[in-house]
Amino acid sequence: MASLTPSNRRQQPLYGLILAVFIVVILLEYFSSTDLVFSYLYMGAIVLAHRQLSRQQVMAVTVAAVILTLVNLVFPHHEVNTPSTVANRMIAVVALLVTGYLIDRSHVYEAEITRQQAHIQAQAQLASLREDFVSTLTHDLKTPLLGAMETVKAFRAEQFGAVSSQQHQVLGMMLRSHRATLQLVETMLDVYRNDAEGLALKTRPVNLLPLITESITTLNSLAQTRQIVIQLTAQGKAFWVNADKKQLRRVFENLLINAINHAPRHTQVEVALSTVGSQQQLQIGDYGPGINADEITDLFERFYQGYSHRQTQGSGLGLYLSRQIVEAHNGKIWAENRAFSGSSAGHSKGAIFSCCLPALLATL
Repeated sequence: MASLTPSNRRQQPLYGLILAVFIVVILLEYFSSTDLVFSYLYMGAIVLAHRQLSRQQVMAVTVAAVILTLVNLVFPHHEVNTPSTVANRMIAVVALLVTGYLIDRSHVYEAEITRQQAHIQAQAQLASLREDFVSTLTHDLKTPLLGAMETVKAFRAEQFGAVSSQQHQVLGMMLRSHRATLQLVETMLDVYRNDAEGLALKTRPVNLLPLITESITTLNSLAQTRQIVIQLTAQGKAFWVNADKKQLRRVFENLLINAINHAPRHTQVEVALSTVGSQQQLQIGDYGPGINADEITDLFERFYQGYSHRQTQGSGLGLYLSRQIVEAHNGKIWAENRAFSGSSAGHSKGAIFSCCLPALLATL
């Protein structure tokens, strides 16, 4: 004798329940007047079949219920069927067919939902593995980069012998390249860490004016190599916010680098600090080609790189990280095209990146 599978063992009591429903309804139909329609009770059998049986088995139960409902019109034929009796039977048949159809659709939807859930779970696992891999890779890249930077610094300090002026220039270029690579690695590491764990801030009162001044000083050499002047305008001297100074500096430097990379040579990058209501606002603008209208909403997405005339292509992470940091400070960051009053209507040249942070109440 063939052994029963666990699925068959679970279905055996269900078959008994369905059969019991059919027997009860048949007896009620047989011993009662034809004016009384008990066929609606077959819906119970159809619903029971939906719990564990296949689509084909559910449809078989539905068809059996419809046939028995119609058979009761002629057997047992101890009363004359009136038009109302026939109409009631037809309504019952339609109700049974609709119930069977809806349950069949439910089978299809449940199967699709299960498939989609499995797909989403698989995608989530792949994304987790990918992010773990990138996080581990970027973390492991920091050590050799730091070692290479220290070696270049040692050569520049002439610890291994005299270095000519031309060699100094080459070593300086190597050091800047290593620093840029290290910054990219740290940005990638921070992005994945923030996505996984959230951004942990060490906040304290910070005046934005000295902070943006430090960032400009740091990037002045980069701007000079591009023959670009960074101009700072501040409407006041105190722009206090409660913030993580290190993280905000990363935002400012990301926005400044972005503006420098887009600005044409022999132009300037304009930086403006102001207080707008209860917000401290920073704006950084360039005179580059501007931003395509269909790209503005995507600029701060991870790995997004739109069409650009910029002199160097970025990683697509700097603006995304900046958005993470600003939003963690309950602030807002956005981009828009610069409009010139002397230009034709709708024409713009250059872009402005702005961010607002809540001002400290004591400073308002």
